[in-house]
Amino acid sequence: MHVRVRPFGILKESLGSDFFALDLPGGATVADLLARLGVQAPAVETLGIAVSVNAEYAQRSQVLGENDEVGLLPPVSGGAASRTETSQPAVLLTRDPIQADALVAAARQGEDGAVVVFDGIVRNNSRGRRTLYLDYEAYEEMATRQMNELAGEAITRFGVRHVTIVHRLGRLHVGETSVLIIVASAHRAQAYEASRWLIDTLKKTVPIWKKETFADGAVWADGEPFPPGYAVEGTDGSAS
Repeated sequence: MHVRVRPFGILKESLGSDFFALDLPGGATVADLLARLGVQAPAVETLGIAVSVNAEYAQRSQVLGENDEVGLLPPVSGGAASRTETSQPAVLLTRDPIQADALVAAARQGEDGAVVVFDGIVRNNSRGRRTLYLDYEAYEEMATRQMNELAGEAITRFGVRHVTIVHRLGRLHVGETSVLIIVASAHRAQAYEASRWLIDTLKKTVPIWKKETFADGAVWADGEPFPPGYAVEGTDGSAS
């Protein structure tokens, strides 16, 4: 049985490839695949990674099929946007600079009593090191799906009218916007709560990774641990 493996972030460097095929016996599971790769790259068994199968989060027991695409996802860093008359979310991954003012103007409507904006910006230093630039990469199909699900859940959970989420990919320099979240609502309390929940959850679950280049070297940013039920391995190598 052939499966296609897509490592991301630091795992891509550890395994020496961003896409490769692997032969497994029929009926093999995610756990079997990890055991096979663990021989080649111990980092696979120690990072607390998550695994996707065909762009959906998967657990160790999931049985793989012919030609499945398996994503190896280290802890994450972290449709086109348009104005509508409904509460449909607007989600976008882009390699172009984010035009925050235009997106905020497009999101607001007459019935809104509050528009809360989170504008994540590349700063000029991190942990005492001078930042030159950042590179963001994503499992794009999965990231778009996850962002849409988060936006829809925020609308339902907090009762807000509208959510926009835009995230940059590629190379970003100091002062550029990396992620923009806009929440429009009749009431400010719900808008604040939804905005905070969105950025905190996005940083833990959406497969986007950040590589930081400093004046004295480069490193993949440490990700936050996956929430319970996402990671297939704990940091001690035990099953989650």
